[in-house]
Amino acid sequence: MKCMIRRTAFFFLVLAVVFVTGCAGKSAEPKSGESSDKEAGTEGIEAAEGPKIGISIYRYDDTFMKLYRSELKQYLEETYHAQIIMRNAGGDQNEQNRQIKDFIDSKCSGIIINPVETSAAGTIADTCSQAGIPLVFINSEPDESERKRWEDHHMAVSSVETDSKQAGTYQGQIILETPGKGDKNNDGIVSYVMIKGEEGSDAARYRSEYSIKALTEAGVKTEELFSGVGNWNREEGKKLAAQALSTYGPRIDVIFCNNDAMANGALEAVEEAGMIPGKDISLVGVDALLETVEYIKEGKITGTVLNDHQGQSQTAADTLIRLIRGEDAETRYLVDYIKITMNSTFQKWKGDD
Repeated sequence: MKCMIRRTAFFFLVLAVVFVTGCAGKSAEPKSGESSDKEAGTEGIEAAEGPKIGISIYRYDDTFMKLYRSELKQYLEETYHAQIIMRNAGGDQNEQNRQIKDFIDSKCSGIIINPVETSAAGTIADTCSQAGIPLVFINSEPDESERKRWEDHHMAVSSVETDSKQAGTYQGQIILETPGKGDKNNDGIVSYVMIKGEEGSDAARYRSEYSIKALTEAGVKTEELFSGVGNWNREEGKKLAAQALSTYGPRIDVIFCNNDAMANGALEAVEEAGMIPGKDISLVGVDALLETVEYIKEGKITGTVLNDHQGQSQTAADTLIRLIRGEDAETRYLVDYIKITMNSTFQKWKGDD
């Protein structure tokens, strides 16, 4: 099955913003099923031109998806003059199913779904297809057989994804690029903690598996001391890291985190345990949140992997518009991850200054 892999220069913008403005503050999140005033935007107002688009996000309290949905909304409005109906599924697949029905009843021209459960992709695709409404899945990985079904039945359905195996591999490569290839205590073994995103998540599974696979394939001996599920959440990531540190302390060489929110929480736990992040222990994440990139600049976090929300959101928007217009589109588009470390990306950025 065909796919497209895109790279963008967005990581340069991320770094520039960090150097100029520092970290962005947090804002309160709307409750499940609701939109804030800013995000509601043109909701309820008949657009003079442009399609009505329904968008359901699996959870609004996910920091990365906050960036994603903001870019998606802005791009659709500015580029296609679209009227956006944005909804928070609140981690509830039944709630998301109700939102999809509402989008259909509201006669949306197209629908974008960040599914609560990837396993629901088939049912969602059938629901939208039967209603004659084009659909694009974002930030999820429907399996190959499901995508083949869309193609075989000529369904107006596509997905914009990243390769979580690539993200995990890049995390492992970041550790391999450090002195001693991650073996901080020089005992010949990289002893690690794995803080996973979510039970049943393919992204969490592949990021975890391939980060270690990159080390072992390079001939590095590894030992898992502790693993836990942090649900992509900063506080849960901190709690798990603190638990691991209290048990294993200086034996830990690396803390792998499936996303930056949990890595930022783990960083707090390392500092509170009296250890020096970056010196006594390495931490890696995924997403390239502004706060995390700042920690990389300070030498506290070893590296992260840019999850390009700009490239993904624009690809999703462009794909949906093509489907609405009756044009051909692939069933899958891949957007590359990009490694971000002090020694690589920052030096390249400074060199372009």
